[in-house]
Amino acid sequence: MQKYRSLLVFLLIVLGGGLLIGYATLPGAWYAALVKPTFNPPNWVFGPVWSLLYILIAIAGWRTWRLQPGGGAMRAWAAQLVLNFLWSPTFFGARMMGLAVVVILLLLATILLFIARVRDRDRLSAWLFVPYAAWVAFATLLNASLLWLN
Repeated sequence: MQKYRSLLVFLLIVLGGGLLIGYATLPGAWYAALVKPTFNPPNWVFGPVWSLLYILIAIAGWRTWRLQPGGGAMRAWAAQLVLNFLWSPTFFGARMMGLAVVVILLLLATILLFIARVRDRDRLSAWLFVPYAAWVAFATLLNASLLWLN
């Protein structure tokens, strides 16, 4: 039972934090007025995708914490979460698309570092991060395209 309480804590921190930041930095009129690339998804896609990804991120973090709470994989997991939570305030809040590209590139690198550090010890946690890496790679292209077009 205790181990599932810790999973709940991870879910609350990751999913709760992500949703809170998402609501605090809603795209708004500024984003709506930007010229968007043809591959820009409709706005309604982002909420469900991020909610699912946050659940996967939380599970991978919880599994990693249970195996090696002070290890390099856990530090990479924590770093990616900080960068993840920093991107929306940078892009939507501060409207600094160039700095947001830097943040998201660091985020993608940290996600890949986490996968590399955890894959031999916990393949499931590594695989849980693969959709996240793919989505952030797409979001990086989207962010860079928005910067270029605007």
